[in-house]
Amino acid sequence: MDVLGIFSAFGLSASAGLNAYIPLLTVALLGKFTNLIHLEEPWSALTSWWVIGLLLVLSLIEFFADKVPAVNHVNDIIQTFVRPTAGAIVFAASARAITDVHPVLAMSLGLLVAGSVHGVKTLFVRPAVTATTAGVGNTPVSMAEDAVSTVVSILSLVVPVLIACLMVLVTAWIIWLLLRRHTRASRSHS
Repeated sequence: MDVLGIFSAFGLSASAGLNAYIPLLTVALLGKFTNLIHLEEPWSALTSWWVIGLLLVLSLIEFFADKVPAVNHVNDIIQTFVRPTAGAIVFAASARAITDVHPVLAMSLGLLVAGSVHGVKTLFVRPAVTATTAGVGNTPVSMAEDAVSTVVSILSLVVPVLIACLMVLVTAWIIWLLLRRHTRASRSHS
């Protein structure tokens, strides 16, 4: 089993939780033009010019939809179904160990990772940004999410061990924030 391929798959599916199309487009372009990733059938269809063009158009639509107030909330609702699906596809397509990992397990892991990232973003991060900035902060946060998704997607394929370390640190940080929030809430009710 190729452990680095699994790290890449986790990183790519996590970035799909922020933006569904950036990791798919990254995998498609790197699969088409480099040797960093070799896509097996049926995932090699991602390297088709038609699919690359479609992913580019969808990336642009999501980029602009996520920057417009009110439209960004509708986009997040739609993306609740799209991002986990993209995470499942990119996990299964990118896992170099796909021959050792059953495709259903690979897709399930991608679905869970992307769905979890999207859930945290949609249920906790974006509402907090909207509430504390009266919606003004949503555009910069959206741009930061797109930048993080792009960087994580590229690094996942170039330096997968770094992504594994980053995922552990981010998970620990989120757990710390949630525990701190719970502790503050408990103190205020006492």
